[in-house]
Amino acid sequence: MMMLDAYLKQYGMRSCPIDNSLKIIGKKFTMHILRNMILLKQNRFNQFLESIEGISTKTLSIRLREMEEEGLINRAVIQNRPVQTAYSITEKGKTLEPVLELLAEFSMKYEPKIIFKDGKQKDFEDVFGNKR
Repeated sequence: MMMLDAYLKQYGMRSCPIDNSLKIIGKKFTMHILRNMILLKQNRFNQFLESIEGISTKTLSIRLREMEEEGLINRAVIQNRPVQTAYSITEKGKTLEPVLELLAEFSMKYEPKIIFKDGKQKDFEDVFGNKR
């Protein structure tokens, strides 16, 4: 059995690509924000705050800043009265859409009793429409 360090060395890697990805998207609420942007088409701070259960304004501010620094989202200030901020998903962020879909499909297939009131499996398209 090959150890991780030997595997990384064999392929000239500095770190595990899965570990690196989890450092970017594995923080609490990051995937929720991406879900809301990609699947629910949300782009405002208050939309996220109202629809992500358990997130505080401080945590949301921190996550949005981190996601912007990672290149997953863009932040734009809209010069209205009052001044507003809108967020948009970047190409880098959009590449995570299949990950969100797989996570949803996993629970809809293997945990339907927890996910659905009727306890029956449903397809991604049945729930989210034809997003693919």
